[in-house]
Amino acid sequence: MQEDAGKEALFLKVVNALDELRPFLHEDGGDLEIVDITAEKVLKIQFVGACSSCSMNDMTFKNGVEDAIMRLVPEIARVEPVNFTLNV
Repeated sequence: MQEDAGKEALFLKVVNALDELRPFLHEDGGDLEIVDITAEKVLKIQFVGACSSCSMNDMTFKNGVEDAIMRLVPEIARVEPVNFTLNV
């Protein structure tokens, strides 16, 4: 039960961090979805909307999403995109 509470608290921290980024993504017609937070604390996300096919999603991910998550939710060990391959 305590493990579930910890996972829920971590999930809420991630949601709050992503909420800070969403206005910028929404300006371009895109958004992010949380796919999973693994037991190893790997956050798996996917871009949706215009962001899913944008040629700048590598830069948005590395310089925006990943940086913000790692800064705001230090419990997360790694952030991985699931619907594109990083080229940086």
